[in-house]
Amino acid sequence: MPKKVVIVGGHGNVALRLARLIGPSHSVTSIIRSTEHEEDIKAASATPLLLSLEASPVAEFTAAFQGADVVYFSAGAGGKGGEERTKKVDYDGALKVFDAIEAVDSPRPRLVLVSAIDIRDPDKIPAHYSEEDITLAKRVREHIAVYMKWKYEADKNLVRRDKFKWTILRPGGLSNEPGAGKASIGRTHLSPTISRDDVAAVLALLLDREDAAGLGIDMVGGDTPISEGLDAMIKKGATDFVG
Repeated sequence: MPKKVVIVGGHGNVALRLARLIGPSHSVTSIIRSTEHEEDIKAASATPLLLSLEASPVAEFTAAFQGADVVYFSAGAGGKGGEERTKKVDYDGALKVFDAIEAVDSPRPRLVLVSAIDIRDPDKIPAHYSEEDITLAKRVREHIAVYMKWKYEADKNLVRRDKFKWTILRPGGLSNEPGAGKASIGRTHLSPTISRDDVAAVLALLLDREDAAGLGIDMVGGDTPISEGLDAMIKKGATDFVG
């Protein structure tokens, strides 16, 4: 059955790929912050809606989410504007979306949040990390510490919410290579990189996976067919959370 979908951060590389996958079969609205992006959104089989995570009030996002089945949050400052803008988009913007969903008249949409791998308490190293993972994690945090900090704070806030259903997808380093249709999903290491095509493919599958509610799903490059890996992870129901 066709669903009503809203993508926040609709002009991002993953978001456009997602719209191309689900737009032909569903009603997709992509939220953008510039009219310059409207034609790209339309070409991706979605309807553009101009709103700003930084400037638009919660009420306008609530209105956009009314009647939606699923909201995807795929926005990010992309490291532009320093810590102030990163916080406004990746943390304040995310909380604005959470608050807006809570204000929707029931039934509320399900949220699928795109985060990043290794978003966690930096003082708590997961038991399954290898020495290579620990070294890579340290290097990444040295380069994008602000991004990791505010993504972590947003994820922590989300896992405390219980007025709507949510799923967090945490992909590893992203590439523009053609999708392989395969990945490592669940309790993964931090490498290899994963194609944006394959991340979008998992997001598209999550559209119909209400049974993924409450899970944090890590994803990096791998050899398991995506649908098979996602299904196994959801059935297992295990998650390494952020707190």
